[in-house]
Amino acid sequence: MNLNEQIKQLEKVRKDGANKVFSMYLNTDPSDPEQQAGEWKIHLKNGLRNFESYLEEDDNKEELKNFQLIKQKVEKYVHANEQHFRKGIVLFATANEDVWYAARVQMRLKTEFFWEETAKVDQLKALNDNFPKSGIILVQQNQIKVMETHLNEIEDTIYYELDINTDDWRQFSGPHKADASMGSGGKSLQQENFKDRYEANKQRWYKSIAPKLDKKAKDRKWEKIYVVGESDASHELEDQMNKSADQVIQKNMLDHDEEKVLEEVFS
Repeated sequence: MNLNEQIKQLEKVRKDGANKVFSMYLNTDPSDPEQQAGEWKIHLKNGLRNFESYLEEDDNKEELKNFQLIKQKVEKYVHANEQHFRKGIVLFATANEDVWYAARVQMRLKTEFFWEETAKVDQLKALNDNFPKSGIILVQQNQIKVMETHLNEIEDTIYYELDINTDDWRQFSGPHKADASMGSGGKSLQQENFKDRYEANKQRWYKSIAPKLDKKAKDRKWEKIYVVGESDASHELEDQMNKSADQVIQKNMLDHDEEKVLEEVFS
């Protein structure tokens, strides 16, 4: 189930009586100045204790029992994932487990706790709107790197490089630093006067790779497309694709750290 479907399911949840829905957004971002000493632990402890204290005072034994079951599950999940925290945790739960959604996310959250008849999905919807499933296409002349992202996290990375002697784009499963002598002829890009050859052939070269990128965008259901590269390469590639880019960023970032790329695209 993708996140859009998950949000729709959560929006349908309606509880009453003692069986409420617990919703939690917990900021665990270590780069947050307010989190330098692990303050999230205090926020979590206080957030859970406040609900428990209220239900004890209200003398609602069944509702208190349900909340305590959820509290145990929440604490277990947090403890099991503490060594692998990112910037936040989003969690929804009911005592009978007909609702359970927990995820570690790579975006800073506003810490909030809810114990109500419905799941409070506002922050989750905002995250999904601001960081939808996207394809970031980085292009640098005869090299292309595709980063598939969702919720500010990289889900997949694919590399292509053009063999200028055969005009074939070759796909690689891992990082590949361009080799100037790539191709059956073994001649360097400098010897081949690559700059002139690039100018003469870039339209044809990008036209040959564009259908593969269009298909990937369709198959992977990208909601947004970003093309990143120097002006001539980025605009030429975007022109050759059937699917329009939501944004063209004129920067050569193919060899940059991927976190820097995400910051540039989603800042």
